[in-house]
Amino acid sequence: MSVVKSLSVGNGDMFYIKHNTDNFTIIDCSLSEDNKHRIVNELKSESKGKGVIRFISTHPDDDHICGLEYLHRKMNLINFYCVKNEATKPDETDDFEQYCDLRDDEKRAFYIFRGCTRKWMNQNDQERMHSGIRILWPDRGNEFFQGALESAKDGDSWNNISPIIQYSLDEGAEIIWMGDLEKEFMEDVEYSITLPAVDILFAPHHGRDSGTVADTWLDEMKPSVIVIGEAPSQHLNYYPGFNTITQNSAGDITFDCVAGKVHIYVSEWDYSVDFLDNEDMSNTYGNYIGTLQTKAGRAAAAARAGR
Repeated sequence: MSVVKSLSVGNGDMFYIKHNTDNFTIIDCSLSEDNKHRIVNELKSESKGKGVIRFISTHPDDDHICGLEYLHRKMNLINFYCVKNEATKPDETDDFEQYCDLRDDEKRAFYIFRGCTRKWMNQNDQERMHSGIRILWPDRGNEFFQGALESAKDGDSWNNISPIIQYSLDEGAEIIWMGDLEKEFMEDVEYSITLPAVDILFAPHHGRDSGTVADTWLDEMKPSVIVIGEAPSQHLNYYPGFNTITQNSAGDITFDCVAGKVHIYVSEWDYSVDFLDNEDMSNTYGNYIGTLQTKAGRAAAAARAGR
């Protein structure tokens, strides 16, 4: 069993994965004076006993690194994952300075790119099992990605240096994050990458129209659920034709991932959807809204039934 949680942090992104191995992963950081004590205490509690704690930064926009200095001070982020970049900002904050310090630290930083490998991100050894994380993008030689790096270096825009991150659980959930990739950029590179079928897709750029996923990628991934973030509702793409969970209304979203299934909980008690199975789970992580049968689980069940 593993637990994936999308924290409701307002106009920003922050996630964690409590792996079914000796790993704990935090993706992005969006802390405020109102939530930072509660969230960091939760991270410390949930990661207790894990041998590997990693932080993955998709990109250094303020709503993805807000509170990073505080988080590092409280948790000592010794494994800092990001794409290799030279991003600058005209007005540097303490959090951006902290990002740059971690990004440029030869002992802490690990630069991610398509197909990269590392213990214990996606490689086992005799000490521990891997985390199930793979990096599907960027292709560092791609001309459009190189242009995004230049734009970040010039301090113009940082969104399109975001990686595409896949988390896989055996016979269980396939989940993808895309940071804040923008629609036009995705259309430029859509034929430069083939994406897997997924159960859960976190819509890029908080679900904004400006981050609408290319149709080619949606056809490849066929996501069972798309999670739409907390951008203002007038800017959101609600992905008609797909099952969605809208974090503006759902609050914190917790995915309890087991073999073949994902039990889904939210923090708002009046939120519900009609596309999940009801397995009468207790409200372990909040308001249980239903269970998703994963694609891998359905395939394994069909294979067993055919024997």
